[in-house]
Amino acid sequence: MGFLVSIDNGGTLTDVCATDGAGTIHVKTITTPHDLTECFIKGLEALSERVFGEADLGRMIAGIDHIRYSTTQGTNAIVQRKGPRIGLLTDSAALAEAAANAAPALFEAFVGGRVAVVPGAGTAGSDPQDLVMAVSGLVSAGTNRVVVALSGAQAEALEQAAMRALYRAFPRHLLGAVPLLFSTRLSRIGSEERRLWAALVNAFLHPAMERFLYNAENSLRDHRARKPLLIFGNDGTSTRVAKTVAIKTYSSGPQGGVVGAEVLAAHYGIRDAVTMDIGGTTTDIAVLLDGRVAVDEAGAIEGAPVPIPLARILSIGAGGGSIIRVVDGAITVGPESVGAAPGPACFGRGGTHATITDALLVQGVLDPAAYFGGRLTLDVERAERAVRTAVAEPLGLTLEEAVTAMVDAYDARIAAALRTEGGGDGDGCVLMAFGGAGPMSACGVAEKAGLSRVLIPRFAAVFSAFGISFSDIRHTHLEPLAEAGGGLEPARAELLEQARRGMLAEGFALDACRLDWSVLTPDDGGHRSAPLDEAAADAPGAGRWLALSVVRPIDRIALGPAEVTEGTRAEPSGERRGSETLPLYRLENLAPGEHGAGPCLVEEAFFTTRVKAGWRFTVSGNGDLFLTR
Repeated sequence: MGFLVSIDNGGTLTDVCATDGAGTIHVKTITTPHDLTECFIKGLEALSERVFGEADLGRMIAGIDHIRYSTTQGTNAIVQRKGPRIGLLTDSAALAEAAANAAPALFEAFVGGRVAVVPGAGTAGSDPQDLVMAVSGLVSAGTNRVVVALSGAQAEALEQAAMRALYRAFPRHLLGAVPLLFSTRLSRIGSEERRLWAALVNAFLHPAMERFLYNAENSLRDHRARKPLLIFGNDGTSTRVAKTVAIKTYSSGPQGGVVGAEVLAAHYGIRDAVTMDIGGTTTDIAVLLDGRVAVDEAGAIEGAPVPIPLARILSIGAGGGSIIRVVDGAITVGPESVGAAPGPACFGRGGTHATITDALLVQGVLDPAAYFGGRLTLDVERAERAVRTAVAEPLGLTLEEAVTAMVDAYDARIAAALRTEGGGDGDGCVLMAFGGAGPMSACGVAEKAGLSRVLIPRFAAVFSAFGISFSDIRHTHLEPLAEAGGGLEPARAELLEQARRGMLAEGFALDACRLDWSVLTPDDGGHRSAPLDEAAADAPGAGRWLALSVVRPIDRIALGPAEVTEGTRAEPSGERRGSETLPLYRLENLAPGEHGAGPCLVEEAFFTTRVKAGWRFTVSGNGDLFLTR
């Protein structure tokens, strides 16, 4: 078995988790927003240093079976509204108005006034010149990409007719400069409004994602990679770049954390939990009930309804790099972030804003010489200066009082979000804290949320990458079932042929895959999925689809024993001096069953767990950290 590598590209840091079957290692590198291919390659180089003792990218890539990759760049592009100017061509002013009313801010950012309405577009008696003039008008108005979204039960046929007319009218070089995207080519199910929004989001994300992902794949090919790059999507599965649509990259990083949380919940028999994934920019929160995170079969992106399933994940602007300041006499946390560049003041890269990272450094929780695996030395004096300027002086507090108030405000902000999402049940709910900054705040947030049990995964610092490693290659194909019945066998035959071709493009035969059949029925503007009942599927019924998911399993990280029992009392590796002197334990030196009591710190290369007074820690058989109050 070669290496299985999972990479999660965040807004501040890029995480790598890899296994060769015998063991699992992880590394991190700083995200390079100007060129994401650079941090992608640097992550693989850092991995090769861990594996071989020196940077040898070619040798590393030659030893990799699969690379699974996710990125928050699509999410960040939508949040920051950085993307192409989209023009909308439709046959219904009411449809355009409904889409704009569903998510006004997003519609204004994506489309604005670039809307062309062509009544009767695509119908037999319509004039194709009307479509040509509409597209020309949109291009003249500054459109970079045109979305065609037609209405009614025959929308797919109408859009196909419109596509033929436009492709005949426009030369290929113009279509290459201003691409056309037809809503039913992207999604054949869901309401016309959901299809329209899916097309708008996909058109907005596509240029940047295409440019980066193909560049990354080309870099791997140049180094003779054995398998194509796999993109992890927001449905928890992976596909090669050519088979990935841009909208599937939205929120794919947080989805990796959800998958990892569900894996560990099943491993330990945890039924109810709330996840707290704290990165540099945001905290992502999800609630597990009966071991699973709820999924909306027809989800929403910033209020915009889309016809794709999305896990219920709440993102708030409170991360390790979120700016902390005083507004009207009160401490506020985020949502603005200093990002990877310049970063917190203590990074010494020109940043002057105070963050929770600066506060915890001043407080002595973080070691300035050991941060980021010792690859980034933190500047305590810069952190102190930022805290004094942003918080201590405006509130008339000492430096020590200021950092305590900052930590308290930060923990309270996240705890409030946990309670809002229903994650504040102290009678059995477990807080699963991960992300590079999650373990530092776990006890403080848990106390404010009324929770008494915390799980810190061994791979907390790269937990989304860890979760990605449990995904398989999966394609889903759809065919409509005849309204009059009797359409099951033709639909089944067509889907099997689509599945065969799709998996052949991935490099696998269909007989090496698992086939999962289901039927989709209309439900509140979307569709509800149920296992295939052949008799019911072959009966008359409108608006139903036969669905085939084709799954090619990939090897995964092996987990250790799920036992969590106190055995030997742990011996600290040293101590850390700050506002108080705390015993310091190294997680990699702790054996299963070793335990200790707070206040103390438990640390590994890329994260620090702050165990507060009144809390105990125990190392599980899998090397994870359980905290109890």
